[in-house]
Formats: sequence, structure tokens, C-alpha cells
Amino acid sequence: MTAFDTSERRAWAAQADAYAGGFGKLCAHPVPQLLDAAGIEAGTSVLDVGTGTGTAAAAACGRGAEVTAVDAEPSMVVAAARNAPTADVRLAVLPELPFADDAFDAVIGNFVLNHVGRPLSALRELRRVTRPGGRIAVTIWAAPPAAGQALFGRAVGAAGVGRPAHLPALAPDDDFPRDERGFAALMAGAGVREVSCESVVWDHRTTPEEWWSGPAAGIATIGQLLRSQSPEVIETVKGHFDLLCAEFTDRDGVLVLPHAALMAHGRA
Repeated sequence: MTAFDTSERRAWAAQADAYAGGFGKLCAHPVPQLLDAAGIEAGTSVLDVGTGTGTAAAAACGRGAEVTAVDAEPSMVVAAARNAPTADVRLAVLPELPFADDAFDAVIGNFVLNHVGRPLSALRELRRVTRPGGRIAVTIWAAPPAAGQALFGRAVGAAGVGRPAHLPALAPDDDFPRDERGFAALMAGAGVREVSCESVVWDHRTTPEEWWSGPAAGIATIGQLLRSQSPEVIETVKGHFDLLCAEFTDRDGVLVLPHAALMAHGRA
């Protein structure tokens, strides 16, 4: 396990409810396209890796698929089992999945690669458990980020807050370009065939209060960064956040945040 992996486990510990109330709604957007790309239909045996609160697993169950779902965080496993009661939900950590080779018709991962220290190793593991000819479909956040996704970073930067040393970034040797070409190349490097990658863009509609609530609860890297600051610094970041929200708030007070992800898919 890398330092990045350890940091991620700490950042997400017991955070299922906080995630579901904010960022979980954002991450649900690409799910229908992800299931389509993986060819998930009635009777498909599918593994959802990094299931979170089970949004993709529940959607796959709704299509009549035979669903197994895993997550590294116990609170997420509990939430996913509740939200996708017909799925087999288990605790498991990439890149070591407790399944035999060629076990599934399809494997999906909705943003899970953003949270692993060795993305290439993780993708190789997804390929390992997918039967020959089976489909693999995964999403990640694009970089540079879309305007809505950059909102928190801008607020933190305006407050003069840097990334603390205890929040390690991905090692340079494990990173890759977060664009269509770079993500497709990573998939191909993991042995996935017939790779295709496309951008998925949408406007996430929320409120300033809801959007702030996730980081304020310690969600993800931005939340861990906030929690490492003094109350005075957090108040300063919040002030910049409130000012920047005005750029994205419509007449009804709804925050409309442009986001962009990448979806790559291919065959084992």
C-alpha cells in the first residue's frame, strides 16, 4: 500500500453519510453511460469496484444484472448493501480483489481510480477478474478540472493555503495524463483491448450549503486539507468560497457547477 492509499483510507473513514449528502449526487451522473459502455443487461455478471454508497450497483441490479460490489471503506459497504439489497456487497481493496481470474462478464469502476495509489496495477486487476472478451468501463475526473470542479481549489488558493505534507500526492511514476489520450493509453497498458475513451460533461446543480458540507465534514482530499487548518483559516476559505459561488449561482439560488469526467472502456 502506498502513502497515497493510506491517506485515502484515512480521508474516507466513516464518511459514507457525508459523501451521500453531497459528492455522491455528483458522482452518480455518469452511471447510466458507464453501464451502457459495459454492456450491462439482464443476466450479466458484473463487479462494481469502489462502489461507494452503491449507486452504480443499484442501477445494475435494476437492469437485472447479477451484481457483486466492493469498497475499501466499511461505512460504504454498509450503505451500498442497504441501497443495493440484491447485490453481493463485500469489503475489498484494490489492487488485490478476492475473486478468481475471469470471474465476471463485466467490471465497472466509477471514479475509483482517482483514489488508488497505483492506477495501472488497479486496472490490471480489473482485467484479471474479467472473462476474455468481457467489458471493462471506468471513469475518472479530467484534468485540468472543469470550472465547477475547480471551485474549492480556487477558494483554498485565494486563502493562501497549500497542500499539507501529510496529504501525499500520487507518485509521479504512477500518474498519467488525465485526458482522453492519456487515459486510453493507461487502459491499453493494462492489457485492455479495443479501448475507447470519451469526455462526459455536465452541470451539477446543488446549493452552496450542500456543496460546502462535504469538505466541511472532511470528505476527500479537500476536506482533509480543511480539517488540518485552524478555525480562522477555515473561515477565510469559506469567505472566498462564498464569493466564488456567486459566479455559478443562478437567479433561483441554485449552484450550477460545470464538471468534466473521462470514461474509458474496452475488452479483456
